[in-house]
Amino acid sequence: MGVKHKKIELLDIVAIGAISLMAVFCVVPFWLVLVNSVTPEQTIIENGYQFFTAKIDLSAYKNLLSNSGRVLQAYKVTVFVTVTGTVLSLLAIGMAAYPLARKDLPGRKIMNFYVLLTMIFSGGMVPWFIVCRNVLGLKDSIWALILPQLVSAWNIFLVRNYYRSIPEEIIESAKIDGAREFTIWRKLVLPLSKPVFASVALFICLGYWNDWWLGLMLVDKQELQPLQLMLRSITSNIQFLLTVDSSVATQFGDVIPSEGIKMATCIVTIGPILLVYPFVQKYFVKGIMAGSVKG
Repeated sequence: MGVKHKKIELLDIVAIGAISLMAVFCVVPFWLVLVNSVTPEQTIIENGYQFFTAKIDLSAYKNLLSNSGRVLQAYKVTVFVTVTGTVLSLLAIGMAAYPLARKDLPGRKIMNFYVLLTMIFSGGMVPWFIVCRNVLGLKDSIWALILPQLVSAWNIFLVRNYYRSIPEEIIESAKIDGAREFTIWRKLVLPLSKPVFASVALFICLGYWNDWWLGLMLVDKQELQPLQLMLRSITSNIQFLLTVDSSVATQFGDVIPSEGIKMATCIVTIGPILLVYPFVQKYFVKGIMAGSVKG
């Protein structure tokens, strides 16, 4: 009994050590980015990236936030797109996955195969662009940043598999009481599916928050640019200035803080999304495991 207890303690120590090491690996890059975002550009050029800085220089943030009105507008667009897109996507995925999880649905195998086919093959970028911009009329619209990635086949299968883990007897008893399919899904299935929806919501939220591709392809108006695309434009413009004339000066000094701005963009964009994870963390592992194991 004592030997077995010692083995358990050893496994606990190894597990805690491994998790702590992984935590360090996650924190160290973030710390490196944060420190170098406030490190003078000349110091980075001379000494490279460092974990500590003797002098704090906020010129990268001043340069990045020099047009605060544009940054605020981009934040508003991104927040609206992320919140609206996540809610609508969860609704669409949840409703699409429910019939696919029902064994009594006629043609269920064909419908599952059709959804699976979209994960393997795609029409390509040109047909996608023509459909989005010309057929659906998503040019210069806030919905152009939401609708094209509203539904993911992977998320549908993840939610569908979780639905299958719900005992069939619960659904059958609700039918005996006279409940219809939509009522069963809304009042029984949804409350039991919080773990998988929390996990999928995190994926969707990250996807919308980090997206700049849809804005680049479908939006020309500057006021509709999402945050990621706006910051990408700023860094690209600075890189262009350095390419044209490396000695060009700015109002913040003789050296453009190009490396510092790259780090500052990471800090500016990553902050709000970090606040989302603690709220869904407790559901994350449970939702992924239950949604991926059961076939």
